[in-house]
Amino acid sequence: MSQLALAFFEWGMSGIMSLRERVAMFVIVDVLSFSTSVDIATSRGATVYPFPFNDQQGAEAAAAQAGAILAQPRRSIGSQFSLSPCSLLSIPAATKLLLPSPNGSRLSFSAACTPYKSPVLVGCLRNATAVARAANLLARGRPVGVIAAGETWPDGTLRPAIEDMLGAGAILDRLGRSCSPEAQIARDAYRSAGAELANLIRLSISGRELIDSGFPDDVDLAVDQDASVSAPLLMEDGYFAA
Repeated sequence: MSQLALAFFEWGMSGIMSLRERVAMFVIVDVLSFSTSVDIATSRGATVYPFPFNDQQGAEAAAAQAGAILAQPRRSIGSQFSLSPCSLLSIPAATKLLLPSPNGSRLSFSAACTPYKSPVLVGCLRNATAVARAANLLARGRPVGVIAAGETWPDGTLRPAIEDMLGAGAILDRLGRSCSPEAQIARDAYRSAGAELANLIRLSISGRELIDSGFPDDVDLAVDQDASVSAPLLMEDGYFAA
């Protein structure tokens, strides 16, 4: 197995830290919903600036500095842009959007701050093929790290989320590379899900949370495989369609 052509898979911030000196680039996967939202916005010509969650004052200052609209909480009333993918379906081209999120945004910042300033893509089920193609081009035969964001338990510890493993597995499947054991398991989980993939995600903890909260359409958008040809690339602190 060539170490240069390997694809790795890990979870969350600790996964980035473990791979940051071993890979040429990262793919961040947060299917419900950061990655899906970024894909939808950038595929319509918007720029998305990731920002850590739960810092309203800092987010407002960062949005003002970037000349960006600050996304509102998903449950806000009205037609404001938010972490809900459905809210971004009509986002105008050239919009600058600051999008706080507790997982995907935070990981995006960390992945971009590796010692070698590794390229960072954001991937999901909607753009798995496009992201795999872009990752292979950017990595130029060097190792790629695919990071599943996961969620958090009430005590703040990582909760592995099957939608992120399956999204990562879809990208690993399309990369066509030799896989680390962890990456092979994620890839094989995606392959074994087959026609049940969408239903598994709808019935997952994260899927049920969104559906029960009144956002079933967000889940429908997230499970629409290869609906997009966008490969959002983090450049100058913002994601652009590559």
